Amino acid sequence: MKYIQKILGIALMLICPQVWAEQFVYKHETGDKYRILSTVHEDVYINRRFSHRSEILNRIAVEVRNVTNGLGNHAAVFQTAERGLTAQEEVNFQWAKEYESEFDRDRLGYLKIDKKYYMPVVRNVPVFPNRDLKPGDTWSAEGHEMHDFRESFGISEPYRIPFTANYVFLGNREWQGQEYPAFSVSYRIFTEPEPASSKMYPTRIMGASDQLVFWNADLGQPVAYQEHFRMVFELSNGVTMEFRGDAEAEIIESESMDKERIAGDIIEDIARLEIPDISVRESDEGIVISLDDIQFQADSANLLPGEQEKLDKIAEILSRYKDRDIMVGGHTALAGTESARMELSKERASAVADYLIKKEVRTPDRVIVRGYGAEQPVADNSTPEGRRRNRRVEITILEN
Repeated sequence: MKYIQKILGIALMLICPQVWAEQFVYKHETGDKYRILSTVHEDVYINRRFSHRSEILNRIAVEVRNVTNGLGNHAAVFQTAERGLTAQEEVNFQWAKEYESEFDRDRLGYLKIDKKYYMPVVRNVPVFPNRDLKPGDTWSAEGHEMHDFRESFGISEPYRIPFTANYVFLGNREWQGQEYPAFSVSYRIFTEPEPASSKMYPTRIMGASDQLVFWNADLGQPVAYQEHFRMVFELSNGVTMEFRGDAEAEIIESESMDKERIAGDIIEDIARLEIPDISVRESDEGIVISLDDIQFQADSANLLPGEQEKLDKIAEILSRYKDRDIMVGGHTALAGTESARMELSKERASAVADYLIKKEVRTPDRVIVRGYGAEQPVADNSTPEGRRRNRRVEITILEN
């Protein structure tokens, strides 16, 4: 192995005759905000037979709260959304889960995090040696994955899977027309865990991950990465589950959102465009435009004909904030069963999101759909007027 790495290093230096030294370190600054957009294309096999294909959108909002001696304290919100790849191209992502997390990261990339947090999944990757690196240099470090197996296997705590990651500094590589220092990260997993107290649990876990990371030395963080992965779980009930796929991610610096100004501008636009039954408010997530009386056919997600004109005007407003992603949330009145309310709210939010996507307000990967059912009423469900107000769709222009 060492001989192969040495040959690789020589080959890289021949390709890149101007050899330079690079020290990779994280540069944390208090108040930094950024978001990570990751898309996973995944094929799922059960007992070696193809089951289904899906696309998963991970949207991560991160803020550096404070920095002490190079140690950055981070607060992060991880949102996941999913859609089937067999559906039509314009189908939107359905909101799946949300996690909050807090962790410290030092200059070399090592995390200090409470074991109660499920996110981030991959930890202590990437990390760096405390020395200058030349193209072809290699290093290794211990890392681990943490998985949420509560729904899958009934395992109540975050599930830890250890590995050793191997790195190679590759020199400069091009990403989106610009060159960045890049390195590869590879790790292999083979473990036979102890039996768990749940009814079903992994008895053997095998996996592989191969990544290419592009680094921004000025910002002191990655700008993007690409990954190919495979994970196989042999379960205590005799079932084998396999996940194969590719992933890519982009780290985007976020500008602060002047919520008060934007909300005021949108209120003026609503008045100018004469859009009825619309309200605007600020929230922790951004600016919420509430369509308080958008009309659907009874007990369905089919928009009434006159509502498209209203959405055309909303689309005009949203087009002015194209640098911000949006979330479309559906709400119902307190009628019917909880599951029926939740499904109807998702379908109505999807109908609005699909229309906005077709109007090219946003691409599908920048729209998240979420159904709330009757969980967040804004009026009394015991009156007709209150139920009318609770049957609404809200479009949030997201801050981060």
